[in-house]
Amino acid sequence: MTDHVMYRREFYIGGEWVKPAGSEVLKVVSPSTEEVVGEVPVSTTEDIDRAVAAARAAFDDGPWPRMTPNERADVLARVAELLGTRAPQIAEVLVEEMGVAISQAPTQMAHVGPVFGYYAELIRDFPFERPVVAGRLAALVTEEPVGVVAAIVPWNAPVTLAAWKVAPALAAGCTVVLKPPPESPLSNYILAEVLHEAGLPAGVFNLVPGGREVGEHLVTHPGTDKVAFTGSTAAGKRIMSLCGNQVKRVSLELGGKSAGIVLDDADLPTVITSLVGWGMHNAGQVCAIQTRILVPRSRYAQALEAAAAKASGTSVGDPHDPSTVVGPLVAQRQRDRVEGYIGLAAEEGFRVVSGGGRPAHLPKGWYVEPTILGDVDNAMRVAQEEIFGPVLCVIPYDTDDDAIRIANDSRYGLAGSVWTGDEARGLGIARRLRTGMVTINTNYPPQPLVPFGGFKESGIGRELGPEGLRSYLETRTIGVSPALMKGHAR
Repeated sequence: MTDHVMYRREFYIGGEWVKPAGSEVLKVVSPSTEEVVGEVPVSTTEDIDRAVAAARAAFDDGPWPRMTPNERADVLARVAELLGTRAPQIAEVLVEEMGVAISQAPTQMAHVGPVFGYYAELIRDFPFERPVVAGRLAALVTEEPVGVVAAIVPWNAPVTLAAWKVAPALAAGCTVVLKPPPESPLSNYILAEVLHEAGLPAGVFNLVPGGREVGEHLVTHPGTDKVAFTGSTAAGKRIMSLCGNQVKRVSLELGGKSAGIVLDDADLPTVITSLVGWGMHNAGQVCAIQTRILVPRSRYAQALEAAAAKASGTSVGDPHDPSTVVGPLVAQRQRDRVEGYIGLAAEEGFRVVSGGGRPAHLPKGWYVEPTILGDVDNAMRVAQEEIFGPVLCVIPYDTDDDAIRIANDSRYGLAGSVWTGDEARGLGIARRLRTGMVTINTNYPPQPLVPFGGFKESGIGRELGPEGLRSYLETRTIGVSPALMKGHAR
């Protein structure tokens, strides 16, 4: 990896690479080696002010919001094409900065370039204007870009979740200030390079890494019109309160404690293998994985045995190795957090069926073994709180109604799944789950065509799909004469 890619000295503001106002730098540490692998400057409030001013000028006076949807679509299609060529490089950076296994990095990249391509095609025929005629009265209903977007993304999928915000925001005609996470800021520099190369006008996209203080400055900045945030529920509540003071538009994608319900007619060994495999993706640092596996009490012992076998057979190691499935956690504090939950076994009464420790063959790096917890009651902390590591709880239930009750007994409502030999039965159960996304007999819906987001404390608003575009639009009504609406075209 070249120094240019891993050691950055500038911010991307107003269509240029500019020097920071301050001198502080952030060392990027590899989760697998615990060694410094890169560096970025840390933004100050002055840098944020410059970025917002550039985005404000680009929105108020620049060409981007005034282009036709087809003109914007052409640029986004070019972005998608260029991201395809840079995907291997971005994947390598992700391995270095946040420890994702190289075998799983392509999964993250599959939600980057294609998302820009999806929105490029969507806006070519999207109904941004709708004529309404009622007798002697008429109106033109228009969908307008919300304005300057403050986009803040987490460390576990920094480029993916940036794309989920930046692509629809740009498609809508908005301008963006992106704050990448301190733990993994480098990969989004490549996104900025791609957007520049694709011909995005100056100021439409701006990149300023920084910590919590400048993040709050960006959120509360009077020059921003909307905040799009992905991260913890605690941080989301803080952002929501700050936006509430300004009646500022906000969308939040927050935590999850999703349930995978295995019905009594499912192929249990196959299903458990699938759920445990999905639960270990990105070392369990994925908000939408089903960390609670609900199984019929009559098959509980069989389920624990299958889960333990799958977890113990999952390779843990160097994320650079293509055979590795589970890499390290992003930081020492994250490993400490995960180990703290596993350590609750004696206090809460569950047992560690598999894993639970640090891999003996990996003395360096922030690793935790794939872990299965058994004898878990849904009231326990390990079943109620988001652990964000390679730890899954297996919980017994007695009836379908009992499974639904347990699944819904959570302050979160992000994702879930139902596994059954009868899809109609599975659909009936899925309809009763209070969660934003449910799959039947699979872990993956057809993204980016469908929306993603949660109920309850899992967030507000939706990303992806047409709904993701609409979250960056404001609806306006213009009263006109019926004659003006005759033959009106978009």
